Amino acid sequence: MSESAIELRGVVKRFGTVTAVDGLDLDVPSGICLGLLGPNGAGKSTTMRMLTAQAIADEGTIHVLGFSLPDASKQARAEMGVVPQLDNLDVELSCRQILTVFARLYRVPKSDRAAAVERALSIANLNDRADTRVDLLSGGMRRRLLIARGLVHRPRLVLLDEPTVGLDPQVRQELWSLIDNLRSEGTTVLMSTHYIEEAERLADTVAVMAKGKIVTQGKPSELVREHAGAQVHEVYGPPARLAELRQQAEEYGWMTRRSGPALAILHAERHDGALPDGERRAATLEDAFVMLTGEEIE
Repeated sequence: MSESAIELRGVVKRFGTVTAVDGLDLDVPSGICLGLLGPNGAGKSTTMRMLTAQAIADEGTIHVLGFSLPDASKQARAEMGVVPQLDNLDVELSCRQILTVFARLYRVPKSDRAAAVERALSIANLNDRADTRVDLLSGGMRRRLLIARGLVHRPRLVLLDEPTVGLDPQVRQELWSLIDNLRSEGTTVLMSTHYIEEAERLADTVAVMAKGKIVTQGKPSELVREHAGAQVHEVYGPPARLAELRQQAEEYGWMTRRSGPALAILHAERHDGALPDGERRAATLEDAFVMLTGEEIE
């Protein structure tokens, strides 16, 4: 069996004339949390669907936990947990009932089923809501139940597709703790997200995806240093002034990006003494991400 939990080689997926995934190569070593980071339309969700054989690649090879997809997708799915982007819980069932159903579907032995359900409830901090119907749960509780459902059979690999999309910051922080616990226990996690802070906080490694391909991959701190530097210098002013500064920056060979109402000059530590008046801050993964994927929305 491969040392990697996931291996994709030259994977292509087309939908008519649109190529959603274009020659994708990706390795996810066992026991890490890898953040698949990219703008909307980058191909993240399509990639996740191919990893569960809900979509079949037109070209290339996919191996998950040593199993070749789609031929051995049933064996691979039995050893992975999947947390979808959209809430597809049965609202007429209670938390315990849903987890019991999925424990059976994942072939957890009957003698172990009750303990597996209690463990999943505990992981998601839903013990006191075990017998509450799903339609009476808050959005954050439902998202925790989705994660618990994917963990009821103790999977070796967990796929999280936009796990905190649309949630309040407080609920997002709560789910981050849950995901971080999975990583600390040695479970392999592949998490697709467009929340930069989420990837920076949770992922051991980040793969930045754009236009159906991996643009670069590495530790968040390494990507920041390489593509944004140690510091960013932000200059505030009216649009005309910022456009003028950007033109000057291009003449000096400075790397810049628009950052809200400011012009951000990256690798600012290289240009001490030559920069216009502004504010200095530490470079972030967001700076690196925008430099890698572009400022414009397609």
